[in-house]
Amino acid sequence: MFSRDFRRRLLGLKLKLRLNFDFKEMFKSRKFWFNFFKVMLILMGIVILGVLGLFIYFGKDLPSPTKVVRREGYSSKVYDRNGKVLYDIYNDAKRDPVSFSDIPDYLKQATIAVEDKDFYKHKGFDPLTPLRMVKNFFYFKKVTGGSTLTQQLTRNVLLTTERTVTRKIKELILAIQIEAKYSKDEILGMYLNEAPYGGASWGVAPAAEQYFGKTVNQLSLAECAILAGLPQLPSVYSPYSSTPKAYIDRTRHVLARMTEDGYISQSLADETMKEVENYQFNDQKSTMQAPHFVLWVKELLAEKYGEDVVEGGGLKITTTLDLDLQNKAQEIVAEEIEKNESKKITNGAAVIIDPATGQVLAMVGSRDYWSDKTDGNFNVVTQALRQPGSSIKPVTYLAAIKKGWTAATMIMDTPVTFPGTGGQKDYSPQNYNGKYNGPMSLRNALGNSINTTAVKTLAFVGVKNMLALAYDMGLSTLEPTQQNLSRFGLAVTLGGAEVKMIDLASAYAAFANKGLKMDMTGVLRVEDKDGRVLEEYKQTDGKRVMTEQEAFIISNILSDNSAREMTFGAVNSLQISGYQVAAKTGTTNDKKDNWTIGWAPNLLTAVWVGNNDNSEMGNLVSGVSGAAPIWKKIMTYELPK
Repeated sequence: MFSRDFRRRLLGLKLKLRLNFDFKEMFKSRKFWFNFFKVMLILMGIVILGVLGLFIYFGKDLPSPTKVVRREGYSSKVYDRNGKVLYDIYNDAKRDPVSFSDIPDYLKQATIAVEDKDFYKHKGFDPLTPLRMVKNFFYFKKVTGGSTLTQQLTRNVLLTTERTVTRKIKELILAIQIEAKYSKDEILGMYLNEAPYGGASWGVAPAAEQYFGKTVNQLSLAECAILAGLPQLPSVYSPYSSTPKAYIDRTRHVLARMTEDGYISQSLADETMKEVENYQFNDQKSTMQAPHFVLWVKELLAEKYGEDVVEGGGLKITTTLDLDLQNKAQEIVAEEIEKNESKKITNGAAVIIDPATGQVLAMVGSRDYWSDKTDGNFNVVTQALRQPGSSIKPVTYLAAIKKGWTAATMIMDTPVTFPGTGGQKDYSPQNYNGKYNGPMSLRNALGNSINTTAVKTLAFVGVKNMLALAYDMGLSTLEPTQQNLSRFGLAVTLGGAEVKMIDLASAYAAFANKGLKMDMTGVLRVEDKDGRVLEEYKQTDGKRVMTEQEAFIISNILSDNSAREMTFGAVNSLQISGYQVAAKTGTTNDKKDNWTIGWAPNLLTAVWVGNNDNSEMGNLVSGVSGAAPIWKKIMTYELPK
């Protein structure tokens, strides 16, 4: 009567009902609940015994919580490659504890709001912190810290800075002990007197003096909010760091947290931000040598080992920097920019590397780190995004060589118009002098930096292929994503896309290193306070981004003075007597960026001049002025005599 499939489904339904019935009966059983609670009690007992065991095991050798009142840190030192001290991170650390009553309420409130909103409610730790961190990450798309102020104080004062589960357990035990011994106000006061605020300042009193030239009790709301935001990452948020404006967004976050927690009104927060955004910090020069380079290395190491380790872990950091070369390069950049101010050039930067190793030998991030004529502490080498002008052309020609072209391949230097696509206008590239030269070899087209031939070459190889090669060489901003492909057209070969100076230098080092790209590094060796080696530079084979023959062709063309004579003249700033050096210049059409990048097999120097505010330079700036004289002086100084 019924089909076999129907009978099978009916049987399954009966079984399901039977199972449900069994479960219901089971949950009504007293025996079941008795056994359930017995198992749960046993498990809870095991957990409690385990926790007690951990507390006993890790707590037996812990320092006394009474020692939290004061600490002596370990000074981390940074050296150049020859053992000369570049920076003693806090050898001259300033400590001047102040009483809790002298610390403004705004500073206390700002610190609690941004670091530990439930400070006055918990007993040293927050059991819900792990859940809150997960929620904030996935729901609010933000990363939050997991330590209370008490735990941070414990870590800063009583424990090592290693990032391990063991240390976290010890930190928790000590935090509970400290909470039992001291009042909340005492703990907050100790934290504020011991927290790292950047440089030599440990505690709010030295920080107030360093940044604002004031005593703590004189601080305004804006100043309190700025200080409260620093301890999380002083090497980033300090206005004396290589990211001198990062404190603004951090302070905005602090004020937002204060508003959310009811300490201040929204209107007061808005008014305070106006003061923050235009704040003039205390003018203070540092004894730090090569500050742009040192801060770059500090940031790299802080990402790897943690801020607290780099600031006070007693590290011995031996860098790749040659201090003598650094000082000479800094002197040359400063002098040349001073002489060229009439050309509306206010800033310059240089980076010098060993192409065979990727080691940074010198890094001049601006004309003067402490300059009052420009944003001196802004590191143009590592932070700025600038247009490379014609200095990007070798990548286009390399892409063509990879497709079979040679130095003798002929390209027509004639007027050309490329139809626009997607509603864009037609594109008609123009040469620098407005003239055309007819048929030209690839050698002469690249050597004389002809625009029309570069664009025609890019049309041959394709924008996507050129960007893929550039990205492979290390130009991180030129990844051939769909977004970049839609933004960048054929003008990318004339420098229409922004790059980082350090990327450009690293990419061009492959030409000097027979086609092998080496990762850039500023560190030779890092040792902890006990002399254990945490990391040490080891030579690698590098990444092959072009064949040895391809690298030779580009280097040979750019070292051939006759190949650039038509544009640069027989005598120019790209020649160095007694040496065959390759060099390429670049000047953007709007005169906002001027470059020279040149190399010998063991030395590469990249130089940029321009204005940090992206304003135009004078009309006299060209491929052989501005950056080129700086480049030539640096190379002449460093090349073997």
